[in-house]
Amino acid sequence: MTGTDQAARQADLLRLARRRAGAGPARTAPARTGSAPAGSARTGSVPAGQTAEGPAPLSHAQQRMWLMDRLGQGGAGYHVPLATRLRGPLDTEALAAALTALTARHAVLRTRYGQRGDHPYQEAAPATPVPVPVLPATPEAAPALLRTEAGRPFDLATGPVLRALLLRHGQDDHTLLLTLHHIAVDGGSLPVLAADLAALYRAALTGQPADLPPAGPQYADYARWERSRDAELAAAAGTWAARLTGARPVPLLRPVPPGPGARPAALHTAPLTPETLDGLRRLGTRHGATLFTVVLAAAFATLRLATGEPDLTVGCASGHRARPELRRTVGLSVNTLPVRADLSGEPTFTEALTRVRSALLDAQERRDVPFDLVVERLGAAARGEGGHPLLAVSCDLVRPAGALALPGLAAEAVDIDLGLAKFGLALLVEDGPRPRCLVQHDVAALDEAAAGRLLTGFADLLTAVAADADRPLAGLPAAPGPWSGPGRWSGPDRTGGPAAGPDHPAVGALLADPRIVEAAVVAAEGRPALAYAVVRGPASPSGTELRAALRHRLPADRLPAAVTLVDALPRHPDGTVDRARLPGAPAARESEALAAVRTVFGELLSGRPTADADFFHLGGHSLMAVQLAERLRARTGLPLTGLDVLEQRTPRALAGLLDTRAAERRAATAARPTGHARPAARHRTTRAGTVLLTGATGGVGAAVLQELIAQGRPVRALVRPESAHLVAANGAEAAEGDLADHDSLRRAVEGVDAVIHAACTFTEHRTDLAAMRTLVDGWRGGEFVFVSSVDAYGRPAAADVPEGAPAEAPVSPYGQTKLDCERILLAAAGTGGRGAGTVVRSPIVWGPHRRLRDQLRWGSTGALYQAALAGRPIVLPTPAADGHGWYGASWVHSAALARAVVGCADGTGRASGRTVNAVTGQVAWAELAAELVRLLGSPSAVELRADAEPELRRPWHYRAEALADLLRPEPGEDWRSVLAAMVR
Repeated sequence: MTGTDQAARQADLLRLARRRAGAGPARTAPARTGSAPAGSARTGSVPAGQTAEGPAPLSHAQQRMWLMDRLGQGGAGYHVPLATRLRGPLDTEALAAALTALTARHAVLRTRYGQRGDHPYQEAAPATPVPVPVLPATPEAAPALLRTEAGRPFDLATGPVLRALLLRHGQDDHTLLLTLHHIAVDGGSLPVLAADLAALYRAALTGQPADLPPAGPQYADYARWERSRDAELAAAAGTWAARLTGARPVPLLRPVPPGPGARPAALHTAPLTPETLDGLRRLGTRHGATLFTVVLAAAFATLRLATGEPDLTVGCASGHRARPELRRTVGLSVNTLPVRADLSGEPTFTEALTRVRSALLDAQERRDVPFDLVVERLGAAARGEGGHPLLAVSCDLVRPAGALALPGLAAEAVDIDLGLAKFGLALLVEDGPRPRCLVQHDVAALDEAAAGRLLTGFADLLTAVAADADRPLAGLPAAPGPWSGPGRWSGPDRTGGPAAGPDHPAVGALLADPRIVEAAVVAAEGRPALAYAVVRGPASPSGTELRAALRHRLPADRLPAAVTLVDALPRHPDGTVDRARLPGAPAARESEALAAVRTVFGELLSGRPTADADFFHLGGHSLMAVQLAERLRARTGLPLTGLDVLEQRTPRALAGLLDTRAAERRAATAARPTGHARPAARHRTTRAGTVLLTGATGGVGAAVLQELIAQGRPVRALVRPESAHLVAANGAEAAEGDLADHDSLRRAVEGVDAVIHAACTFTEHRTDLAAMRTLVDGWRGGEFVFVSSVDAYGRPAAADVPEGAPAEAPVSPYGQTKLDCERILLAAAGTGGRGAGTVVRSPIVWGPHRRLRDQLRWGSTGALYQAALAGRPIVLPTPAADGHGWYGASWVHSAALARAVVGCADGTGRASGRTVNAVTGQVAWAELAAELVRLLGSPSAVELRADAEPELRRPWHYRAEALADLLRPEPGEDWRSVLAAMVR
């Protein structure tokens, strides 16, 4: 790998603070001359310049990204933000033209990712103008705006995968942010894009043709070529997997269960002297090793000293752009290499370097083999006993990120750390003007103190070997690790708790955790035990976390196959636990759900497995989990996700989950009032006075639904099929569909007498706008009430904001979408027989619904909640720093908001046809923080600082006059009561 390629790849890695977990290789398709290295997959050939039209398969690397997105485990961790401060006369029209030309040149930047049957595909969309929204922003406000925009989700199915934002600080002072999805680019793509953008911008300024080298092959052609080699790649993966047999995850991290969303990361740094890096380079030169190889050997040595384990496997990234024709292809061209090294005995560091160098060269000979194929061949061996992956630790040599240099402008790179992790632990060295050592870790997998000790040990070891590499590893400085021995965490181990008595020992072990209220175990002869737990508290553990904890408390033969969380243990009339009614408990005969699960397992995994066979032991992997969930969802009509499969793992546990959801649906259907049976879609008869409600299963929509039902209003609720039973339980008519399905929206709005639009994607703004247009087009009479947001006001200069005041810049993308939706509604209101259109703008909504409880934990209040939960200082902005003496949040209770919205829908209120606010009250951040500390029993202290999160500088009080009567709080709707309910 060339120095330029390595620098670009490493700069990308550091900038994003993310690891390339599981990314397969993305080598371009042109033929490679010469023979393949021994042990590597044979490289086929594709005629240079070949371009095929139409859909293409995903490369293995792209499929990994797509799977993470489908499983809800991708998020902003797979975003690639490139931010640059530009000083000088910037031509925004030329910039927009250059970005549009860039997407025309590289089709992967306008590619969408769909699915046919069980398999995804990619297809380039036609080139369209790339919008460049411009927001006025002070340099102080810029970091928060950049992080918000960089973290805004992508929709891979609809695109785009590239978006731009320009912050204007002054006439000749801007910050440009380009955000891309990792499925379309890697570190090696970024220099290509930067050079092309500069040339295209110059061409747009001058009106002359762009001076560009020939573009590399389009990435979709590479994907077709790679997939044509799947048979030989699979054979090579089998060989590679055999060499990893017996490898185990580094015994340093807590098992982290699968779950939605990217995981927060912490970054610790320590300076290194330039002399240390020079010494490491000289050491590598003496032993025929690159600086990266020396750093990797130091990482292995640090882990060896911290864990006591001699057999370790660490992941590192490998690019595929060594040949000139590969370097101009934009796409995901990286692979994760598992490097397994044996540091047994008492080697010196020099000897350890020789072993690590040999292991790295062995891995690089197989760099063409997608790691996801290796994981498939390893099966259950690719994970530890707690389900965490073999490659939980990575290492890399990184460089500071560069800027997007545009002609005629001074450019300065702006770092955006989204603070997300894909690996449990990463050991890094930054090679630059100010070299340093870095340790990044998933905060759920490793605590801050342990990470700090690891950083100290890593930095000290690097400094020591730069001066003398012939010392034995045992004699090198290394801070004590957080493990007292292989497989045992040395932290406090609680004992005691209620005695298990004659029960299974797992019961007592579970009850020793204060977060667990009740526990039970079903242990039928000849079958593995299944454990059940009832949990409590604002940070309750998952079943996978609890099982992982049991591994360190129980012998292997007493470890339950799974720990399932239940709301309550079913009991007999005498109070004893009714084990037969527990989800997945052994029954006299196989249930229909278990039969269906075993059948689908057999279809995808070949052979009908036993009820207690482990998904991973059978060869299951992430794509198969998605496929299995989709087949079961289609056959049972019950909601199920790929994450459910990864968490439950056995047919019996999955069947228990499906039985539970089926019982919930039956109970909801039985509770439906007489006369509210759902009519067939083609022959639906609309009852007089019917209100169409969107978002009925969300936090706001659920409250509105309850209010409508309480008032006796007929309701048609737009819901997805798997959630139809939730609204049917309340007597509502379920109209199956969602915001992206315009046909379902047209059917839903047909014939109703009023519309309450409370649904929102929050992130897919094009979808929200298109849905509003479709609903308005189909609206023919009665009132239309749109639940909007106070974000539509932007950031007013005055703290007192009257109802319907004009928006003031900057307006967030979310707020701008709300504004645009409002304009669509108000422009159509009163035309074509339509009634009045009312806009109800709400602030933060608090209430007992699960979605609202989640909202408390994230967003602007989430920083306070998470700090209090972790016991960290709660940092708030100093009042009067910018002329305001108060900062806090306007809020509304969900029930009060529902009363106000329904009141607007009847057309008799003072708000009809207007833009109004729905606000229950105002809470200062200091008050909110103090209450969270009290409710959570947190030791956190409140600090007032000028460098507090800019998003917390919210001085606005939104008036709510038109709806004041409807918003008047009822008992239990004060902010302290609702906050207590949401926390507990």
